Amino acid sequence: MAENIIVDASEPADGVLSGLDVFVGGPIQHAILSTGFVGGLQDAITTAIGTVTEHGATVFSAHVVERFGEQTAAFTPEQVSVRDFRWMKKCDVFVPVLPLLDDGTLRRTDGTHVELGWATALGRPIVMITKQPFAESASHLLKGLHRVGAVQVIDYDDFTQKPALLVDAVLAATERQREAIVAGLVA
Repeated sequence: MAENIIVDASEPADGVLSGLDVFVGGPIQHAILSTGFVGGLQDAITTAIGTVTEHGATVFSAHVVERFGEQTAAFTPEQVSVRDFRWMKKCDVFVPVLPLLDDGTLRRTDGTHVELGWATALGRPIVMITKQPFAESASHLLKGLHRVGAVQVIDYDDFTQKPALLVDAVLAATERQREAIVAGLVA
């Protein structure tokens, strides 16, 4: 079983994100229903992955590796923890997709919240895709994360209507990193 599968566009439509590693996250365990993976969430994550790869980024995605829940059981907790932490240390930006349930509360996603902590502690910029304003059910730590980390938020509905918002946000979040790449300061 592969530990580090990435999605990489071989011929990007435009390479404005070339040289960047983007970790796209979001619910998996609590998005697997008896009928399959939550359709709207799968569409949003697939759109996020496609949008950044089309613009030249390399994407790390447990959703791709685990085939949106079909292969989740093939991985141990230890493998998932090590894999995702390695991706977080390597990525240039973390893009968590945090959807709402029909009742307006956030869908449970313990792993994504751990990853948000890792991203903040490691100084990785975060471009969060979630409904704005934050759902009442969102924790104080999630709502206040921008005070301790480099966090941008794209409204979930706006993103589904205009996925290019993600490219603009990733460009803004990684401006210094891209300058270093252009200057040849990053290996």
